[in-house]
Amino acid sequence: MKYLGQLALIFALCLVGDMIAALLPFTLPGSVVSMLLVLLLLVSGVLKEEHLGESADFLLRNMTFFFIPPGMSIIRYFDVISSIWWQLLLVNLVSMVICFAVSAWTVTLVIRIQQRVVGGRRA
Repeated sequence: MKYLGQLALIFALCLVGDMIAALLPFTLPGSVVSMLLVLLLLVSGVLKEEHLGESADFLLRNMTFFFIPPGMSIIRYFDVISSIWWQLLLVNLVSMVICFAVSAWTVTLVIRIQQRVVGGRRA
């Protein structure tokens, strides 16, 4: 019964996030709004990790099931995708390289900031 309550809470937060996204004057996916809502509730202490823990772990362990519908869509529209496959591949490769570079730069920046903070405390 605990799992059903946790899943109900997760789905309720998703529904609230979708409703907030619909009210916003700009476009933002409801899933992003829901994640920000969960983050806000966790940081504020209103929501504890124990309230979502087991169900969230279950969803993460079985995440591959969420990739079945997009995979089926790729198969369904293979004739359309096959005519532009090289463009999709190029966009994916370029975005992957940019993502790696930005991630590496961010990690380097955070390490430098942490070293300055730790170095400043020692002095």
